[in-house]
This record gives sequence, structure tokens and C-alpha cells, in this order.
Amino acid sequence: MSKRLSKLDLILLIAICLTVFVSGCSVEAGNDKKTAELPAAGKPETSGGPVDERSQGSKITIEENSPADTVRVFYKSLREKDFRKAMYLTNLRPAMEGLTDAELKEFQLDFNDVAERVPAQVEINGEVVSGDTAIVTANLPGDDPELLEVQRIKLRREDGVWTIQTVDEKAAAAIKKEGKNYFYALRIDTHEAEAKKLLQKIADVQSVMAAKDGKYQDIQSLVAKNLLPADVLSAESTGYNFAVKLKDDNKGYFATATPAVYGKTGKLSFLLETDSKRGPNISSRDTGGQPLKK
Repeated sequence: MSKRLSKLDLILLIAICLTVFVSGCSVEAGNDKKTAELPAAGKPETSGGPVDERSQGSKITIEENSPADTVRVFYKSLREKDFRKAMYLTNLRPAMEGLTDAELKEFQLDFNDVAERVPAQVEINGEVVSGDTAIVTANLPGDDPELLEVQRIKLRREDGVWTIQTVDEKAAAAIKKEGKNYFYALRIDTHEAEAKKLLQKIADVQSVMAAKDGKYQDIQSLVAKNLLPADVLSAESTGYNFAVKLKDDNKGYFATATPAVYGKTGKLSFLLETDSKRGPNISSRDTGGQPLKK
């Protein structure tokens, strides 16, 4: 999805949960009750040995195949757009394993958006290991993608290999069952949520236009005035075709959002209607990929 359209509410959706790929990961803690205090941001840990290439740009010495090294390789792979390698380091691996190279290309635009958000050099601040669980802290974009924040990334050791926990155990079990269908379902859910948000954006902008001169404007004019993102003119990043139909000498309008490819980019069709009494109202229904009519 486009950065201008949404940060997927910092979820990466495909851009698959930005909180996973760009803002750190959140899962339940392991059963091990042993705890350790995380190093303060900016306070390096040292092991007495020389800092090698793995540790460059970070505030701790990173050992090969350690939790911190797994995080480093994950973000490096993302930035280099080696998405399969990156995913294999997370518990989303069962979903990635089922994708052929051709199918992976279908998600290229979404993944590319994620790759562009990864800093050129991810600074790792600390690593705490407790049995088969670990927490790594790193400076990564937060709610504001322009600012770096200290993020906590949780990992679990499975069969001697550290894995980034992008989802909780219940979701991980579902992913193992669904396989590659998880990505397709996630993309549909994300596109549908974003389509509804963009229609609401259209409603808000049109209200401002009507308040000025009593008339609504077509979608191209709203984009030209930078009131709407250019993404609304194409389904490439949104997965939806948007249309604004003016009526009554531009004193009325309705808008639609229809899946570009039914069953792949979305299933629900949306209709935005408005009148002076009720204001804007957005409805949706599965119409088999046809525009939702009034």
C-alpha cells in the first residue's frame, strides 16, 4: 500500500504489519519467569571482543546466530528486498513457504513499501536472553515514520534457531494451517479497511468543498488540489477502483470503491452516499466484484 494512503495503521499488512516489520514485534512473553533488565537506549553492551561487521552501527557486540544477529539479518534482508529470506526468520514462515516465486511477485508492491521504510542501518541497542526466549531492542520508526524510537522485538528459539515472533501462538497455529492463504486473506482485509478509510477521506474533503461554494468536485480535481492522494486514481497500490459521480449540478454526489480483482485484492464493494439530513454514509456488500449501487 502507498505511504500516502496509509501506514496500515502501523499494522504491515502486507506491507504485512508495519508494527512487525518497521515498528518491532509484539507477542506474549514466554513461560520462563526469569526476567532481566533491558539495557538503556544508547548504553552499549560489550563482551570484551573486537566489534566485527555484524556490530557496525549498533551499540552492542552482536554474536553470530544470536537473537540480535537474527534481527539484524531480518531488517537487512527486508531492505535488500530478499523477502523470502526475511520471512523465514519469523513465525510467518509457513505462509511464505507455500508461495511460489510467481505468487510472491503479486505481493511485490506491498513488500517494497515495507522495504523502503527500513532505515539504511538499524541500530541495535540491547539483547536479553532468558532460556529459549529473548528480547532485542533497536531504534526503528514508530508511529511517526520520520522519527526513530526504541522498539522491543521478541524472539523464541526453536530447534536451536532464533525466530522473530511476529504473531502470538494462536495466530501462528492458524498460519501453519492456512499457509499462503494467510497472506491473501490479510491483503484482502487490509485493502477493504483502507478502501473504507479512503471513502471517508473523500467524504471529509467533499464536505469542505461544499462548505466553500456549495458544490462538490470530481475525483481528479480533488487530487489536483492535493486534497486526496494520487493513489485514489489507480488500483495499483489500493487494490480498489474508486469513482465519484456528481449530480444535481455538482450539488450532490456519491462515490464507490470496487475491488480491482475480486477475490484477490478485495471482496467487498463500497458505496458512499450523502444528503443534507444524514450526512455521509458508507455501506458495503459482497457483490461479486460489481460496483455497489444505490
